[in-house]
Amino acid sequence: MLGIVPDLQTLALYLGAAIALILAPGPDTVYVLTRGVQDRTAGLQSALGVSTGVLLHTLAAALGLAALLRAAPTAYSLVKYVGAAYLVYLGVQAIRSDEFALDDETDPSNSYVRGVAVNALNPKVALFFLAFLPQFAGSGPDATARMVLLGVLYAVVTACYLSTVALASSRARRVVATDGFRSKLQWGAGTVFVALGLSVAVGGQ
Repeated sequence: MLGIVPDLQTLALYLGAAIALILAPGPDTVYVLTRGVQDRTAGLQSALGVSTGVLLHTLAAALGLAALLRAAPTAYSLVKYVGAAYLVYLGVQAIRSDEFALDDETDPSNSYVRGVAVNALNPKVALFFLAFLPQFAGSGPDATARMVLLGVLYAVVTACYLSTVALASSRARRVVATDGFRSKLQWGAGTVFVALGLSVAVGGQ
């Protein structure tokens, strides 16, 4: 086990870098924020879903699937456009329906699955983990195990941060539970997701 756990200096550097990256706003934070305003449980389930997506990217990096995406342009493009289309879909749903309606009939499991999808269907995250984790995992026979351990730590920190976002946004529920604000929330969240989807679609590798 001691061979798997990085030394304290490496671990401290890794956690510092991970926290800085997790705090950077992105589609994960936007999704959890909007779900949290909608319903506390939905927000927390979304946070857990995103964290599960992080674990999937970690497993992919450890197994070399991320390297395959980088080496196979067609595979990368396929996953890229599927992810972009899903973000645009979320945006359109938010604008046209009650995707983020402030009611008590939200299905938390749906929020969890969509949280997983928002994170997992982003090939840039896969490539990021491929580049990020090995820098701290090092080499040798325990490198893969260390990569998995570091990925799990990243997922735990992600879950803690996004759960805080979900709880904080849910506390604003009473303040924002008006038809006018709900409409603005739906249009705002929808526009952000569409913009993110288009950015992923037209962005380079």
